[in-house]
Amino acid sequence: MARNEGLEKLDLGALSSEQQEKLRQFKIKTRIANEKYLRSHPEVDTLMSDFLREVFLKRPADVREFAAEHFNNPDLWETVDLKSQEAVKWNEEK
Repeated sequence: MARNEGLEKLDLGALSSEQQEKLRQFKIKTRIANEKYLRSHPEVDTLMSDFLREVFLKRPADVREFAAEHFNNPDLWETVDLKSQEAVKWNEEK
């Protein structure tokens, strides 16, 4: 079954110059907000890094099932908290 994803051809005239500038400013503000959020929540980086490390090490055939098991682990938050604290200490020592 073929999937049709994305645009077949770009419509460069779809947005006016003013709309393009508003979109650009929106993207910049969104990136800044996301960066601030991630900096104030280092556990997100730890959570994602730990998950990706496990995926690359174990290379599961069913990544969705693996993710469900990984994120439903009852010890996950304790592990993430410990690793986050270690990361903060390591960054402070740099």
